[in-house]
Amino acid sequence: MFRILQYRDRDKNKKDFKVNSSLQRAIEKCQLELSKDPTNAELHVKLGDLYIEWHLDIRQARQYIDEAITEYQRALESYINSDEIYFKIGMAFYYKNEIDRAINYFNLAVEKNDKNAQAYYMLACCHTKKAHFPDAMDFAQKAIKLKPFTSSRAHFLKYNLYRVMSVKSFKISLLRQKELFLSLLTLPFDKHALKSVFKVLSYLQFMPMLLKGWYLVARNGINDAVDLYRDALDKAPGFVLLYCLLGDIYRAMGRYEDAILEYKMAIIVDSLNITAYRSLCSVYEELGDLDSAVESYLKLIEIQPNAAEFYSNLANILYLKGETKAAISYYQNAITLNPKPEWTSVIAQTLGYVFQEAEKNTDAAISAYHSAYLLTPTDIDIFINLGSAFYDKQEYNNALTVYRRALELDPTNAKIHCNLGFLHWGKGDIDEAIKEYELSIKYDPTYDIAYNNLGVIYLDDLGRVQNAIELFEKAIKFNPNYALAHYNLGRSVAIKGDKVEAAKLYQIAMDLNNVTNELDPQEIADKIQGLFDS
Repeated sequence: MFRILQYRDRDKNKKDFKVNSSLQRAIEKCQLELSKDPTNAELHVKLGDLYIEWHLDIRQARQYIDEAITEYQRALESYINSDEIYFKIGMAFYYKNEIDRAINYFNLAVEKNDKNAQAYYMLACCHTKKAHFPDAMDFAQKAIKLKPFTSSRAHFLKYNLYRVMSVKSFKISLLRQKELFLSLLTLPFDKHALKSVFKVLSYLQFMPMLLKGWYLVARNGINDAVDLYRDALDKAPGFVLLYCLLGDIYRAMGRYEDAILEYKMAIIVDSLNITAYRSLCSVYEELGDLDSAVESYLKLIEIQPNAAEFYSNLANILYLKGETKAAISYYQNAITLNPKPEWTSVIAQTLGYVFQEAEKNTDAAISAYHSAYLLTPTDIDIFINLGSAFYDKQEYNNALTVYRRALELDPTNAKIHCNLGFLHWGKGDIDEAIKEYELSIKYDPTYDIAYNNLGVIYLDDLGRVQNAIELFEKAIKFNPNYALAHYNLGRSVAIKGDKVEAAKLYQIAMDLNNVTNELDPQEIADKIQGLFDS
């Protein structure tokens, strides 16, 4: 299906090529003259420029960048010291998203001419994409120093660099506003900046169509919206937003393969389109295609290496795949980037859970939970997780201290009382355990775990079978898929002598356990076998 669409887009390119007859004639003229004089460097440069112009035209599908590079390189054979040609090749690789190669050619341009302000500006852009912000700032400043009155783009880039800085201060805020003001002040004199502004304004011609499509979707005219956007793409195959909108519609319709195709087309047109990549990741996750989701997130990280969210999402997927050590590494990267204390605290808690449950490394888990606590010291979940880790490490006094501290913050928290009940039970303090479980049920009458655990105490420690049965039944009432509660109810019924009912409950527990994995299946099987061996 993907190849068919590419072929169809080539047909549309031919149609649009004919429409843009002046550009066609210019290219054909250059090609004709080059056939007569193939060593004419000026003609090769001119033809390369025409290919770049075509490549950037929103009405064309972008597929002429390699042709442009070829023409510039042929011109370079005659003008090996031309900083202008090195710069043009660098621009072509920049459009192709081969940033390292672009940097190499821009560096060659400034080696040949250290007054080339545009090359310094593009070096700043390249280092911005690679998240090398100090280098980007330095190159932007060099561009401004060389062309102080025509550096609107460089000032605006510095404004954005100040805006994304992790360090926030009044001084930074002033510098940011200063750069924005200078960008606006020098805009009328910067032809490249004006060209960029006019290009953005040209997109306004599509606004009525976009509004109409939104209206159709809102009125459930989804198929009409699809037709509208497809017709628009016939006229503007380089308009990335249309591919993303189509992908969103197909995704809402459950046509995931079509959605993937549209997002990929958006990326082909604009290889740095974050929105398309994010949407593509989400679709792969919804489909359960974790390998493709990993691949897409790795590309996102390559584009935005300082985006903590991407590291965290990739870590979640790797954990689901069972690649725990790789997941831990990406969680740690996300924490290091630290965009917001609340967000980072959640990631630190997740990392702690992975250490505790998957790696069985309670020391590392406790360290992660402590890091989360320093970020958000009033988050109850941290205390619950930290207490659980101390319990697993058999440091019961530390666990007790943590839970009591949590109760000072939230004395009616049912989960904390339930965990305290489990802690006292483990220490052999049955009376305190019962008290805590009853408080847990008081504060949350639907808490299935509290009912089950209290039922086990009544069954195994106190021998009060009927009380235990009533508690297990309540646990099942509030959670019908609770395999352990069915198993414990089966044990209770078996003690009362109803083997048939006990067998039924054990079988239900077995079936549920195939999904929940709460119990050792052999343990249930042994219980069933034991009913009829005696």
